[in-house]
Amino acid sequence: MMSKLIEQKQLSKKRLPNHRWQIYSENPHLARELAKTTNLPPVLAQVLINRGIETPEGAEEFINPDSLVLPPPIAEFPDLAKSVDLLHCSIASGQKIAICGDYDADGMTSTALLLRALRSLGARVDYAIPSRMKDGYGINVRIVEEFYQEGVSLILTVDNGISAVEPVKRARELGLDVIVTDHHEVPKEIPPATAILNPKLIREESPYRGVAGVGVAYILAVSLAQAMGKAQPLIKPMRELLTLGTIADLAPLTGVNRRWVKWGLRQLPKSELAGIQALIQVSGADGNGAGSKAMKPDEIGFRLGPRINAIGRIGDPQIIIELLTTDDMAVALERAMQCEAINQTRQQMCQDIEFEAIALIEEQQIDLKRDRVLVLLQPAWCEKPLWHHGVIGIVASRLVERYGVPVFICTYEDSERKQVRGSARGIPEFDVFEALQFCHNLLHKYGGHRAAGGFSLAAKLVPDFHACLRMFANRCLDLNHLKPLIEIDSRLDFEQINLDLYRQIDALEPCGIENPAPVFWTPNVQVLEQRIVGKGHIKLTLTTEQSYGEMKAIAWRWGDYFPLPPVVDVAYKLKENTWNGQTNVEIELISVRCREADPSRQSPQELTPFTTESPSLPKGATSAPYSLKILDPKPPSVGIQPSWLTGQVIEHLLPKLQGKILWYGANKPEIPPEVIAASGNRCQIICDRPTEICESFLFWTLPPSGSHLLWLLAKGKPCYVYIYNHVPQLPTADQLRSRLQAYIQEFPHEPLNLLQIGQRWWVAPSTLIATLRELGHPCPDFAKTGSLEQELERLRRWYRFTPAKLAQIAW
Repeated sequence: MMSKLIEQKQLSKKRLPNHRWQIYSENPHLARELAKTTNLPPVLAQVLINRGIETPEGAEEFINPDSLVLPPPIAEFPDLAKSVDLLHCSIASGQKIAICGDYDADGMTSTALLLRALRSLGARVDYAIPSRMKDGYGINVRIVEEFYQEGVSLILTVDNGISAVEPVKRARELGLDVIVTDHHEVPKEIPPATAILNPKLIREESPYRGVAGVGVAYILAVSLAQAMGKAQPLIKPMRELLTLGTIADLAPLTGVNRRWVKWGLRQLPKSELAGIQALIQVSGADGNGAGSKAMKPDEIGFRLGPRINAIGRIGDPQIIIELLTTDDMAVALERAMQCEAINQTRQQMCQDIEFEAIALIEEQQIDLKRDRVLVLLQPAWCEKPLWHHGVIGIVASRLVERYGVPVFICTYEDSERKQVRGSARGIPEFDVFEALQFCHNLLHKYGGHRAAGGFSLAAKLVPDFHACLRMFANRCLDLNHLKPLIEIDSRLDFEQINLDLYRQIDALEPCGIENPAPVFWTPNVQVLEQRIVGKGHIKLTLTTEQSYGEMKAIAWRWGDYFPLPPVVDVAYKLKENTWNGQTNVEIELISVRCREADPSRQSPQELTPFTTESPSLPKGATSAPYSLKILDPKPPSVGIQPSWLTGQVIEHLLPKLQGKILWYGANKPEIPPEVIAASGNRCQIICDRPTEICESFLFWTLPPSGSHLLWLLAKGKPCYVYIYNHVPQLPTADQLRSRLQAYIQEFPHEPLNLLQIGQRWWVAPSTLIATLRELGHPCPDFAKTGSLEQELERLRRWYRFTPAKLAQIAW
């Protein structure tokens, strides 16, 4: 069964990501005005406009968030003063306080932050985090009763509690005070807590509206420390934990989050917290920069955050609490190494479950256009243990990325397979929490927000749950919504990309949720090289006609789309890469599409030797004037061997041809006379230059330039063109200067025939003009060129052109 499904999975690979592009309309006048006031280039000023920032004042506040005037939190959160008083009294009277956290990065950093703060302020404080496996999300009655038996008088929830009606009721019945600090959506019935701090309960315009659970914990801890006159030494370590939790929880990087996180990212590389030092060291998050350099949100999102989250998903949260609260570096390193090992296990689990989920989708042949939502339950044929519900949320995110629809993935609670637990991930047009509310009568328990959620229900109700979600999805999603949306800020040409531009993007940092990193696009990009690296990533070398150099690129987890077509439009972010002391800017592909001029072009990687590829036709043309055929230079399992191609031409091609044949190229192999004779004298071989109309062209090497190629085609008017594209040995810049200088001295009074000289040395006329200009001849009647080195690089790219590009130029 599995082998068949694997085969189906291989056959169903997509040629390109199924994305829809939305490119912001440009406002060049406003961009130039903002560029003047911000000292940013216009392309980045356009990014500010795309973010809704259109005034110098707004731009200043965005670039320098420390200038943001914040209202005091106590004026924004109605129960904050009461919460501070409760904690202050408990500390003063020596009463025991207990924190109930959550097992994700937000919940664990919140718990560690309040533990450190309260202990520093003299509190008797302990904590508990529910087991993901046994308890599920949030405080429960068992935890409340255990706290009571341990002599706790005040319970403090962090990153949970807003929907814990029964547990809070039980705590109040036992005479315990409860402060709920949470940031999740507020349900219809809220718990009878002594105080509730939740940004969803304050005014929508408040700068604190988007804080994560760790942000609420930070506000409470700072307010308490200020009330006790002990805030100063606590701010720095708390802000570092706040930064970790805020980014790892995907909180919006706007408002006060932007201000706090920007400060925290500068501080993290030189953190004095042993746990953060150890985590950075083990994960390599600070591997590319010195300690004074600000960390990027991606380093938390892809390095620190996953190692913290892995513990909450499949490990013991106590590891993270000890990591983030210890001052002993030896303990911190030991815990960080545990995080590393558990994260590797988590990665393997995700890979296994994702593979099985894709195989299940292929087996069931799910019609996503009809359903508009994907609901999966681990099938009976799975060879692995039960899907671990600690990691199915990650798999759901990957499936959303792959299929472009909301995903609800379920796994069984135990071996009896009577109850299931699930995780959901949505798309922008689909509200996960509303969808769960729509199906509430089928669910035992659920919670979450617009983008993600969790739920549990009886296994026998999964088909009904699927039908209910299908109904909800069809009400709110159009078919066009099923293609993931790629929002693109501005067009960028490769020659504009450099370290200066990359470093100016720092003014827009921190980038993340609601302030995404700038996304640029470039049309008609040529893929010079591509290969699979790591676990299904594509490493590429790209260029364009307009750029002199090459651009390195990475496409994460794009193995299913390999190989990409040879000419595409690309959408990307910029990233910095430092290797052996050299720092360069590379691009991180997030989408590609068929190039604008020819969206239907077939990828030449699909061509076999001697298979026809028709070039795109000009407007109004109904057929091509010739058939273009690409000759594969590599025999199976053998390196490039000119003799092999010659043999193929002799054995397969020449017997099929007749009439005059142009056999053209640098250092082309000789075709033995007996071969021509064996063809029955149907072929007449003409070397290098057509003197009259030819039936076929055989290009061993391309002409040195596009204009030369067009001249040959116009002169010879072939019906068939065969291209091997052998790359000639090009002269160096010094050799060219020397040769041309000698030529001028030998023939001082003769006009230079650039086409003739160019063909002799296999260089383009523009290369010769650049050489002349370097020798002191201005050549004012000729078009502008780059430097000689740039023109030679352009020439190297010309000889490496892909078949699709050759077809385009041949027109």
